[in-house]
Amino acid sequence: MRNKALALVLAMLSLLSAAQTGNIHEQSDGYEWPDDSLVVENLRQWQDLKFGVLIHWGLYAVPGIVESWSICDEPWIRRDTTRTYQEYMDWYWGLADEFRPTQFDPQQWALACCDAGMKYMIFTTKHHDGFCMFDSQQTDFTIARHAFRDDERRDVLRHVFEAYRQHGFSIGAYFSKPDWHSQFYWWDVFAKKGRHVNYPVDQYPWRWQQFQQFTHRQIEEIMSRYGRVDILWLDGGWVHPARNGQDIDMPGLARMARSHQPGLIIVDRTIRGPYENYQTPERTIPERQLGYPWESCIPLTDDWGYTPRARYKTANQVLATLAEIVAKGGNMALGVGPTPEGLLNDEVTSRLHQIGQWLKANGQAIYSTTITPHYHEGDIWFTASKDGAKKYAIWCPADTTASGPAELSWTVNLPRKGIRLLSTGKRLKHRVSQGRVTVALPQRQKQEPVAMEIF
Repeated sequence: MRNKALALVLAMLSLLSAAQTGNIHEQSDGYEWPDDSLVVENLRQWQDLKFGVLIHWGLYAVPGIVESWSICDEPWIRRDTTRTYQEYMDWYWGLADEFRPTQFDPQQWALACCDAGMKYMIFTTKHHDGFCMFDSQQTDFTIARHAFRDDERRDVLRHVFEAYRQHGFSIGAYFSKPDWHSQFYWWDVFAKKGRHVNYPVDQYPWRWQQFQQFTHRQIEEIMSRYGRVDILWLDGGWVHPARNGQDIDMPGLARMARSHQPGLIIVDRTIRGPYENYQTPERTIPERQLGYPWESCIPLTDDWGYTPRARYKTANQVLATLAEIVAKGGNMALGVGPTPEGLLNDEVTSRLHQIGQWLKANGQAIYSTTITPHYHEGDIWFTASKDGAKKYAIWCPADTTASGPAELSWTVNLPRKGIRLLSTGKRLKHRVSQGRVTVALPQRQKQEPVAMEIF
């Protein structure tokens, strides 16, 4: 009971929500297309999926705090001031001996995401704190060697990937390039210096080489031991040669990874170049359409992982965000965090179900669509079929509590023959005058986005 009370206090004091800080990865400036034709083809297929899930799960779930960041010493961090930094670190590392997710049920996760209409997944194999959610042979700091070690499901990553594959998902592995638990990155000989490596790499090149090898070996474990992987999603964009010489040899890493996974999509976040195969604006949506692959990653709550008393976005808010992203040519990865027991809670599954119910009836306007030059007018977003024969209009209400309008009106994307409500297939009455179409909407029992086919 005392430990639970302490965890609750620490959850409240440890740090601000990531949404309240400046700790958000910025979007890269520009894009470089990969020259591997198989990677390009896999990107094209990935772009058709449109909607995925980004799952954060690790030690931070136990007390319900923002993932990893409380052990960092950057100025925006808020931490329990009744203890020293070392005492806090000892407590945090000790969570490995409390993390025992006895209700771990990846089938529940996969079914809920399938119900939501999601088509791909990205799972945190390791966050910045270095705690591995797979049975790594490079470190003892894994879920398979601590409190959960006697459970037959201890190699968590294997069971998560298998569950999602059974439901037809494309598989993505999140991996943090920095590792704050590794003595090859945060060496106890030196004080911590924010999120970066804490020793001068140019003075200790042999030690950095050990970290480079450590990173390659862990990624090779994921690429070679867990079946087909479609996406390697690398976080920690501050680890690159321009930042304190933090060169992890991305060319060699990519060759190794693709030797096991041909055509692998690599996402070296915020590092423009051949290994950022798609961009990942975080918690934001680009201002306009982009002519290359991108994915807005946006959490369902204010945080990526599980936190108690979280504020959840409504299904309508998620759908409105998805419609805008797709109309601008991107994909959306919705962030969810399982509980420390290993389940998605009722608030998450309820919202995923509501999102999925709408997509089952209206997904034709979302999946496998392409952009159209006139893509936005008021609260209406436009997409198009790939052959250009059909356009779709998605009305997403800004106010989800007020009653919906009796009619909608827009310009440019005018019908040749008619307009059909996607959810029912019913043709809608409309009139065209002076380059503007006005459509009569049927009465609706609930306020939610409306998708129409323009033909």
